[in-house]
Amino acid sequence: MAFEPPRRLVRALGETAPVGDDWLEKLPETAERAVALRGLTVERVQVPGGRSSLVVLVRTADGTLAVLKLAPRRARPESERAALAHWGGLGAVQLLGGDAVEGVLLLERLHPDVSVRSLPESKALLEAAGTLRRLWVEPPAGHPFETVAERTGRQADAMRAGAAADPEVAPLVDAALAAREVLLAAPPEQRLLHGTFRQSKVLAGDRMPWLAVGPDPVVGESAFDLARLVRDRVEDLIAQPSGASTTRRRVKRLAESLEVDQERLRGWTLFRAVESGVRARRVGRERDAELLLEFAGWL
Repeated sequence: MAFEPPRRLVRALGETAPVGDDWLEKLPETAERAVALRGLTVERVQVPGGRSSLVVLVRTADGTLAVLKLAPRRARPESERAALAHWGGLGAVQLLGGDAVEGVLLLERLHPDVSVRSLPESKALLEAAGTLRRLWVEPPAGHPFETVAERTGRQADAMRAGAAADPEVAPLVDAALAAREVLLAAPPEQRLLHGTFRQSKVLAGDRMPWLAVGPDPVVGESAFDLARLVRDRVEDLIAQPSGASTTRRRVKRLAESLEVDQERLRGWTLFRAVESGVRARRVGRERDAELLLEFAGWL
């Protein structure tokens, strides 16, 4: 079959691809080779799919339903593989096999069209938080994962450049960077984190009701991971007259339910919202930037 990358993937990777990158151009050939190497039968490409990888629904030679995931090196697929192997299916999708070519993952098939986001908001937050809690484990000794300090350090450099180019966002950037400095001074624990957790990253499964997919793993404190969940459905929050107070209640509720310090959660939520907003503005997603920066202003 023709492995046509979904438009969402083409658009998202086009925003971040370095000059001369030809991963998308070679993707159909890479997918065909990966399928042939593993003796897979292809059902279909998942559409709209993700923003950093091609997801193909397949069957293995013995008829097992599976997912073939192909990602460029800058999406850190080897780090994802290491995290999934460490979790061993507890709270996250199961990694199948271990002989994958670089950038190719063969995974347990979940229900790709049924995420926690399909539930009513309060129920969705509860189920998502319960899933996230299971992922917070001790990282393996000598782990290969980036730390929160390292990742946010790179992001901080880009945020400063964004503020220099756009003085309008400078006050929020300053507040976010100040919060980061305080938070990194005394982190309460070091856990293996999902890294990019949100409701749409939790899919229905057969082995367990809900399982996380698509980690960009990082090692650090739990509040950093939970911070991305706070702003889920941000467009709905912004549309509410009570959006600011709803956000503050959400911070309090999630912090209490997962035994995370509320002020640390607020600080990381601020940092991550500003970082995402500045990045969205940099690549021309102005509507996303407006939503995220308004949300950050509430914090």
